[in-house]
Amino acid sequence: MPSHRQLLPSLAIMLLLSAPAFAQQQMGGPQHNAAQQQELSQKDLDFIKNAAMGGMTEVELGKIAEQKAHSPDVKSFGARMVHDHSRANDQLTTIAKERGVPVPQQLDTEHMQIRDRLAKLQGGAFDRSYIRMMVVDHDKDIKAFRQEAQTGHDRELKRFARETLAMVEQHDKLAHDIERSMIAVGSSRPPR
Repeated sequence: MPSHRQLLPSLAIMLLLSAPAFAQQQMGGPQHNAAQQQELSQKDLDFIKNAAMGGMTEVELGKIAEQKAHSPDVKSFGARMVHDHSRANDQLTTIAKERGVPVPQQLDTEHMQIRDRLAKLQGGAFDRSYIRMMVVDHDKDIKAFRQEAQTGHDRELKRFARETLAMVEQHDKLAHDIERSMIAVGSSRPPR
């Protein structure tokens, strides 16, 4: 007849081997995250990736504008990009993590090159290039956020896109206004 002392080691080993599987079930584990990620459409996944990369880029370029811009309006615009897009990036990251979707943690090569090219400019040349870039970028972002808000599949992503769209539209209007004011005073022309 087996004694209790002989059963205890076997029972302890069974408990140790089953603990990781139990913890993954309780915490959502990789299988749970993969299932959540599969529930998102490819369009929603692309939106997360592109919005995260775009938001990071806005923050990086805004920081450069805060330091290098000649115009107080451009400096102020850069500071607003840092503030608003940092907040939006945090919200998007939370939504993505809840769905098990990784978000980029650093700029990709294309966006690093844009940042590096802009960082080499000075004074009025910097202001013109930065604001022109912000006009083009926010015009494009409005379309992407509007499309996600209207046709996205994930309810939280649609809400995020809808709420963030209002902010992007404000940024777009402001960038257009700054660009028009630069043209009006002739600062958009390169020096001779």
